[in-house]
Amino acid sequence: MFDYLIVGAGFAGSVLAERLANQLGKKVLICDRRPHIAGNAYDHYNDEGVLIHRYGPHIFHTNSRDVFEYLSNFTEWRRYEHRVLASVDGQLVPMPINLDTINKLYGLNLNSFEVEKFFASVAEPKEYIRTSEDVVVSKVGRELYEKFFRNYTHKQWGIDPSELDKSVTARVPTRTNRDDRYFTDTYQAMPLHGFTRMFENLLMHPNIKVMLNTDYREIQQMIPYREMIYTGPIDEFFEYRFGKLPYRSLNFKHETLNTPTHQSAAVINYPNEHLYTRVTEFKYLTGQEHTKTSIVYEFPTDEGDPYYPVPRSENTERYKQYKTLADVTPNVHFVGRLATYKYYNMDQVVAQALAVYAKLADHSRWQPQQNGRVLAATNQTV
Repeated sequence: MFDYLIVGAGFAGSVLAERLANQLGKKVLICDRRPHIAGNAYDHYNDEGVLIHRYGPHIFHTNSRDVFEYLSNFTEWRRYEHRVLASVDGQLVPMPINLDTINKLYGLNLNSFEVEKFFASVAEPKEYIRTSEDVVVSKVGRELYEKFFRNYTHKQWGIDPSELDKSVTARVPTRTNRDDRYFTDTYQAMPLHGFTRMFENLLMHPNIKVMLNTDYREIQQMIPYREMIYTGPIDEFFEYRFGKLPYRSLNFKHETLNTPTHQSAAVINYPNEHLYTRVTEFKYLTGQEHTKTSIVYEFPTDEGDPYYPVPRSENTERYKQYKTLADVTPNVHFVGRLATYKYYNMDQVVAQALAVYAKLADHSRWQPQQNGRVLAATNQTV
């Protein structure tokens, strides 16, 4: 008898498996339809020996000391600050838009005070910020919106930014200084030996059993368990009772090149001139030394694995119907991006999983004794 069946071996499922096994002594079975752990963060060495991220670049960053210290139990870190260039008007310029972006794009020599005035002069203030288009146009005006955001967002989501929730482009700042880092979080680092190694350490506990290439519905009736933690698509769990929730997916084209480096930054965005949105060179992320390099092109699509919930009001309303069902489904806990139909960064998923664990642990303390003893918490780490 397992205490928990956990569906999905990504961040949400793996963090909960580790906490429940390591701190409460629970017996956990974690299963995943894919042939590997680590979810979309899965990385591996390709045939040429280059460490790549199979499902596109995953860059860890967080402002949460608790999340960073928790994951530090399972990996050493390599300091890494992410930088992105955008191909616009035949030039490669920093993204997010900053002082150098404007000066290079327009052949100017503005300082921070002058570029602030420049933004103010081209901005189109909006009384109400409702859409992704409103967010950008109100900050930097229509011309920069057209150059950097409109086509990129349309490629990424298959919808014009004027029809997307404001949360999509609100994630991307505009700067009046020369800071060219994509993120400004307190903690920015990459797992020293890769994400998959970190997940192996997370799941390295005698109370955790892992089944890969396994759909939970195939084993649900055969393997006894007390409670389920579900991290898959919530609409699929309820057999699409209210219709499918829309997701965007990605097709990846990986290439290994016979050169030590290929491009001048880890990621180059292509807002306008190609079907793909960006090209990532992994050696920037991993710090690996190798005579060859590996890159990946990303092609957004409606078909394939569900990656990004589509943030539109009608989708939110449909999700609320599923959440109402989830709230009254006994002994099933819905955790993670797909199960809560919300775009989370990796650290946010970890934080959510730790919060769910805290509730489960609190509940467990009030449970009757099992096998004549109380399951005492420990302070062990892997």
